[in-house]
Amino acid sequence: MMKTIMAAALAVAGLGSAALAQDVTVGVSWSNFQEERWKTDEAAIKAALEAAGASYISADAQSSSAKQLSDVESLIAQGADALIILAQDSQAIGPAVQLAADEGIPVVGYDRLIEDPRAFYLTFDNVEVGRMQAKAIYDLVPKGNYVMIKGSPTDPNADFLRGGQQEVLQKALDAGDITIVGEAYTDGWLPANAQRNMEQILTANDNNVDAVVASNDGTAGGVVAALTAQGMEGTPVSGQDGDHAALNRIARGTQTVSVWKDARELGKEAGEIAVAMANGTKMSEVDGAKEWTSPAGTELWAKFLAPMPITKDNLDAVVDAGWIDQDTLCQGVADGPSPCN
Repeated sequence: MMKTIMAAALAVAGLGSAALAQDVTVGVSWSNFQEERWKTDEAAIKAALEAAGASYISADAQSSSAKQLSDVESLIAQGADALIILAQDSQAIGPAVQLAADEGIPVVGYDRLIEDPRAFYLTFDNVEVGRMQAKAIYDLVPKGNYVMIKGSPTDPNADFLRGGQQEVLQKALDAGDITIVGEAYTDGWLPANAQRNMEQILTANDNNVDAVVASNDGTAGGVVAALTAQGMEGTPVSGQDGDHAALNRIARGTQTVSVWKDARELGKEAGEIAVAMANGTKMSEVDGAKEWTSPAGTELWAKFLAPMPITKDNLDAVVDAGWIDQDTLCQGVADGPSPCN
């Protein structure tokens, strides 16, 4: 009787639909939690959902495409009204998107492309990230032997990054000013795999390497470890994500650049978009969305956020933004760049 009276009161007050609009559960399928940044993304998504009155459920695929499919099925069974998917494999995730579509559940492809027009693509401009990485290295090393340490072969971002890098380096390559003496994908983006690849390339070239364009901070960490073991610490190395360890390496002088993609902004956007789509907002109606065609020819709705390169010259930016505190940034740095001086 009391529930009936309360429901009637809400309806009379015109609050019934508003209450239902907030009764949303968003399921997040993570490819893995081995990268430092995903914890930051998760916190931002949770905060956005909490602000909207929505609930959060999640699963960690632990770098397994097969597990991710069962994870998505489980999230749907738990009552997810919308899904945010960080795909382990952009092709293998297809059946999960189909399952969501069959249930009328909207999907946000988070940071990694899902080749399916039913998934809204939210990411940073990864081609521009690649350009920024290569430019920072090329500005220091306009001539010499380069190594390209790419991302995972199952992640389309790896090739977006590599395409942007190539744009910047192509003229110097054509002129013979620089030579790519080694190039390798990094399975799973794992630092250990990047280190192994770099060690093999150094051995094959008798350590005759002048610069390394590594595609994220995890792979950059593996590269720096390989270089340090050979007494080549300080060789220019790129990265991305603004990982705390990478920013510390920049302060120490062992990494040149980390293209900062503020995961707090990306996570907030993902949470807000997922709730909006769960409540009936069309992909085309998402603020800032645009039609975009993937390299494979898939037409999707997407939103791209702007990245920012961080070098020794602007480390203050990440401290001022509250991304990292000064003590963490400057740990082990005696007299480095500002603010570590």
